[in-house]
Amino acid sequence: MPSHAHHPTTEPRTDSPRPQPASDDPLQREKAHLAASRSALRAMRADAEALNITDVTANWVNAEVLQGEIDARIKALADLSHTPLFFGRLDYLHAPGLELAEGAAGENFYIGRRHVHDADGDPMVIDWRAPVSQPFYRASKKDPMDLKLRRRFGYTGGELTAYEDEHLTDPAEAARTSALLQSEIERPRVGPMRDIVATIQPEQDEIVRAGIGGTVCVQGAPGTGKTAVGLHRVAYLLYAHRERLARSGTLVIGPNRSFLHYIEQVLPALGELEVKQATVDDLVGHVEVRATDEAAAATVKGDARMAEVLRRAVRSHITLPEEPCVVVRGSRRWRVPAYEVEEIVRELQDRDIRYGAAREALPQRIAHAVLVRMEQAGEAPDDRVQDAVARNAAVKATVKAVWPPVDPAKLVLRLLSDAEFLAEQAEGILTPEEQKAILWTRPGSGRRAARSVKSAQWSAADAVLIDEATDLIARTPSLGHVVLDEAQDLSPMQYRAVGRRCTTGSATILGDIAQGTTPWATDTWEEALAHLGKPGAAVEELTQGFRVPREVIGYASRLLPAIAPDLTEATSIRESAGDFAIRTVGPADLTAATLTACDDALAKEGSIGLIAAEARIPDLRSALEAAGVRCLAPGEETSAEARLTLVPATLAKGLEYDYVVLDEPAAIVDGEPDERTGLRRLYVCLTRPVSGLTVVHAAALPEQLADG
Repeated sequence: MPSHAHHPTTEPRTDSPRPQPASDDPLQREKAHLAASRSALRAMRADAEALNITDVTANWVNAEVLQGEIDARIKALADLSHTPLFFGRLDYLHAPGLELAEGAAGENFYIGRRHVHDADGDPMVIDWRAPVSQPFYRASKKDPMDLKLRRRFGYTGGELTAYEDEHLTDPAEAARTSALLQSEIERPRVGPMRDIVATIQPEQDEIVRAGIGGTVCVQGAPGTGKTAVGLHRVAYLLYAHRERLARSGTLVIGPNRSFLHYIEQVLPALGELEVKQATVDDLVGHVEVRATDEAAAATVKGDARMAEVLRRAVRSHITLPEEPCVVVRGSRRWRVPAYEVEEIVRELQDRDIRYGAAREALPQRIAHAVLVRMEQAGEAPDDRVQDAVARNAAVKATVKAVWPPVDPAKLVLRLLSDAEFLAEQAEGILTPEEQKAILWTRPGSGRRAARSVKSAQWSAADAVLIDEATDLIARTPSLGHVVLDEAQDLSPMQYRAVGRRCTTGSATILGDIAQGTTPWATDTWEEALAHLGKPGAAVEELTQGFRVPREVIGYASRLLPAIAPDLTEATSIRESAGDFAIRTVGPADLTAATLTACDDALAKEGSIGLIAAEARIPDLRSALEAAGVRCLAPGEETSAEARLTLVPATLAKGLEYDYVVLDEPAAIVDGEPDERTGLRRLYVCLTRPVSGLTVVHAAALPEQLADG
């Protein structure tokens, strides 16, 4: 970490009620402010811990809720010794139009991960999400945003060791790249993903601070920080709309458990503890998944047309009445003829409300028809009479016969097991070949018609169909905001499942078309957003990389014409080219050469990812164990004793390592059902390193990677 670049011309405030250190060394003064800020944070936590709610709650329920909020507050005020409390300082030329700066002729603000105030309530650190902090990320020499000075701080092991100044309104000082910023971006990756709050770039900040009213889709090339942008956007929205989102909830959806484990510490580091995380499979976990579909079957099941097949299947249970509904009350019999019940049923069908909601409305509608007859006969029934009629056995029997209850899992089980039923519901929607592809009972499927939902061999795609059927019967509750990462891999039906969770809320969609590694991966974001139920949402493209070395991204981008010809090639601001090597060996030497490359990487600082095709993982694991090299599984936290992770290519997406050893690219391509998907998988694997990449191969490399 470099020492300070130069001394600032503007020093910390002298009008503060806090005592200022007498040192003439600016770095020592900043260290003193850090120490005072940490002390103030500890005092804030102590105040929260000392709160006594014994006499302020009316009952035990309120007490539990309030205590839970206090406990969350205490946890959020934890002082993480390895995490800098503030990372920047802004010196304004004039007082910003905020109450905290009122009356001042110019203010200095320390920018950090959370707000810290002293005993008098005066701010010592300003939350990075506050409006006054925004110029830290967006100000430039061209647009200084009323800043006189922007100072960045450098830390080593949690200790403030350096600072660097930009005098944004000084014409004599040329614009330059921040060395501290570059150093922070290139800092070795050990452990789970960390926040980028100190390094957010202007184009990223625009997305982070976008309003909650609309959905934002981010097309981000490898290393552009799209995942971090999405997580920081959640933190920002929780800051700006806390009460609203506290009621409606927020959710981060990732591609797999390893990925969620990798990112799970980012939001807590920013003081946000209540955001839930899940995979799409978690969302639709109505049944136990115990089978895997062939690609052809999964593609058909994931097609948006299946939504109409399911809608038809649900509605097929409705039967128009042939008999009148006769209600007996006391000595009177009230008769609603079949044609009138049919009119009620058809009206409910035409309104196209949820199947379950219509079924609940039907007895009340029939009861209303009975009350009309009662009134015509001179009686004066009230609402209680209507409710009693709706519960009458005759009305219940009519409803059961006309609009019976439907179990979504049983419905899907019947669709996939009964060729005749499927043909009826899919007529004109799916071709006979597509229908055959998804039937469990077809020869060679390996799956037989199950006797019950519990014994059925469900696949992940089947679970999504059940979720769709469930929503056709009863509306899925909507959250306030959903972040969907690695969205390019979802099928249309999976998009619909996610969209149901944010029908009345907004979403942040993150992904990269070039990294789509499923046969049903989306080709355009416009198409994906339509399936999600958010057509017309803004699509932002991030192409400036901060993570992947320049030579590595250039090499991987040779695949773009074959996998995503319409995308802009990513660039990298990394000043270092990075370590990059391709080692060609004989087939018998492949494993040994891969281990040698791992040894070379372990001699350097940082984390190492050994990425290989699924079929190669057992051999490589055995070889590593025989060599006495401890390897981790994806998502496990690295440490000084274990820095190498053995990563199946199928789980590499979203992860990053300082150094990557890529074993046999041809095997990664061949492990996928088609060449395009295979090349996309390879693109993902090639773009995981932060500092260096070594490709080891015995088979010929894909022709797209040949030297140009």
